[in-house]
Amino acid sequence: MPEGLAVVVDMQATQAAIDALETEGVYDPSRSVEPFEEGIAIPVTARPETVEGRVVETDLPARNRDLRDLLAARGWDDADLEQVPSSWAVLGSCIVVDDTGFPDQSAVGDALLDLHGNADTVLLHRGISGRQREPDVEVIAGVGDTEVVHTEHGTKYAMDLSRVMFSPGNQAERARMGEVVDADERVFDMFAGIGYFTLPMARAGAAVTAAEINPEAYRYLVENAVLNGVQERVSAFRADCRDVDATADRVVMGYYESYQFLDAALDALVSGGTLHLHETTPDPELWDRPVGRIETAAADHGRTAEILDRRVVKTHAPGVKHVVVDARVD
Repeated sequence: MPEGLAVVVDMQATQAAIDALETEGVYDPSRSVEPFEEGIAIPVTARPETVEGRVVETDLPARNRDLRDLLAARGWDDADLEQVPSSWAVLGSCIVVDDTGFPDQSAVGDALLDLHGNADTVLLHRGISGRQREPDVEVIAGVGDTEVVHTEHGTKYAMDLSRVMFSPGNQAERARMGEVVDADERVFDMFAGIGYFTLPMARAGAAVTAAEINPEAYRYLVENAVLNGVQERVSAFRADCRDVDATADRVVMGYYESYQFLDAALDALVSGGTLHLHETTPDPELWDRPVGRIETAAADHGRTAEILDRRVVKTHAPGVKHVVVDARVD
């Protein structure tokens, strides 16, 4: 193997290329991803078969993958290092790190850019608020370009991370929805956002009615349908989901307070259809509360619910889980 082998790709394709190279088993995590001429050089251990790009020999530096080690080398003491974030997300050309109260945010941002040569902006994320699920973020390092294209399992998500929400921790659930749906299904995505679940389901061949009340998220929802070539299978509405007339074999309720919309979901869902209810549940109420909400709502509509699956998506807060319950409703 030639020393310093790398594949050069466009910046917007960097994360998707890294994911594909990892799957193929040729990504070299010991060396840094770096800007190279008009693109980004990604270190590889062999010529890739799954990623299109120019293969070059170049001297990429060793990658320091430990943020604490990097900051320690820059003079941080042990007390400050204890507060350094242990995780963050790389979405397109942006790094998103949660605001946990760590010191010297700009220095941490600069160090994160050094760790991820494919990124050019670091965003501090303080949370999501309001019914329109608007993010509270601040640029703490880099050029400040918050509009990105992020790719997961072949699905492309264009978005402005300063204006719309995107939860990296929901990746497995997004992929799963593209796997469980049938090609001939009618789906109602009641809280579509930029297409988190709509896009993988439409790519699998489903016909999706997608409702989104936030005008900025709706704009990206429509753009992303075109970006993924599924615009013919997505009917997008900028509206309260309760005002959308839909008939569906499957209803997706990807909102933490979605139980408040169960009446509208059951009105849309055909007999024998599948419901996916998301919510944040305190640990002592797993699984009684979300299951009970579905069963009670079904009974109020003269219907019965059979629980098919229940799973934890991620930890939402200490002692609180983001969960999904799947149910068949007759």
